[in-house]
Amino acid sequence: MALPLDYETLRIIWWGLLGVLLIGFALTDGFDLGVTALLPFVARDDAERRMVINSISATWEGNQVWFILGGGAIFAAWPFVYAVSFSGFYLAMFVVLAALILRPVGFKYRSKKPDPGWRSRWDWALFIGGFVPALVFGVAVGNVLTGIPFRLDGDLRAFYDGSFLGLFHPFSLLAGLLSVAMLVLHGASWLAIKVEHGPVHDRATRYGAIAAVLSVALFAIGGLMVWKGGMGFRIAGAVDALGPSNPRMTATVAAAGAWLDNYGRHPWMIVAPLLGFAGPLAALLGIRRKHEALAFGGSSLGAFGIIATVGLSMFPFILPSSIDPASSLTVWNSSSSHLTLFVMLLVTLVFLPIVLLYTAWVYKVLFGRVTAKDVASNPDYY
Repeated sequence: MALPLDYETLRIIWWGLLGVLLIGFALTDGFDLGVTALLPFVARDDAERRMVINSISATWEGNQVWFILGGGAIFAAWPFVYAVSFSGFYLAMFVVLAALILRPVGFKYRSKKPDPGWRSRWDWALFIGGFVPALVFGVAVGNVLTGIPFRLDGDLRAFYDGSFLGLFHPFSLLAGLLSVAMLVLHGASWLAIKVEHGPVHDRATRYGAIAAVLSVALFAIGGLMVWKGGMGFRIAGAVDALGPSNPRMTATVAAAGAWLDNYGRHPWMIVAPLLGFAGPLAALLGIRRKHEALAFGGSSLGAFGIIATVGLSMFPFILPSSIDPASSLTVWNSSSSHLTLFVMLLVTLVFLPIVLLYTAWVYKVLFGRVTAKDVASNPDYY
């Protein structure tokens, strides 16, 4: 059966949709992670901490759906990538999930007892639930850029030769710290919009300014490490963009500086790293000038630019192998079948707009600042 879109086009579309889902997660649940990572530092007493918690309490569950959609998209559209990454990063994924589980438990249980010690312990649990995933997600991206120690045999069975502690090397730790700074900036910008003017608002903007500077600095250092460290992989020989998904049919080599190749072939891609720098600087300007919409818009653009830089730099690679480059997974050799991608695209075209419209409606309904008076008088608040 002839389909309206060829295999190559569908693969590129689904690569783009995966990026959309991951960026959507960073822009929505990202500020939730940033807010909870800031919780012990921007709020000094119980009333202030309740203001911070209730700035995200109504939306965090919906925002977390983007993470589930991203995982589902990898499973359905890129089964090889799902199999290798979720098995190789098993312990790291377990740490992330354990930390994320602390969030709903913390939100629900914190308010069950008025005891200060009880609430303080749950506040730190919420901090862990925000800081740890932000750090580990960045560490994972750092490892993807340097290459994952996996190999495929002739039967396409994956073997992971790395270790959990091996994930934490200098470049991946820098990527993890960049992820934390980026999301803390996003969380601080959200608090600047959502909580009333006062001590919490002022502390959030101070931490946000620091996070903006760190985001720019760490992004620049990471770029220099990619350049000077000669990171990257390159497909050797001709690429069959319409061929079957079989990683062993693609010849790949480790090539110093290959992650910079795309910017020479497609100069328009430079927009992504420019946004990665301009976004945090715009957020810093918004914080300094007390222009909260500019601060939040800048932090959003910064997250978009930083994540897009990774994807555009690596294209067409999704998961390169550091020990056997020929096992590397790319857009062309690791996707689902032509028909599967087409059917899923039809479903996505129906349901993704509904999700986006519903999300926009929810934020419109819940628009407004959380105040100390609201927290003290509203029985629906945590």
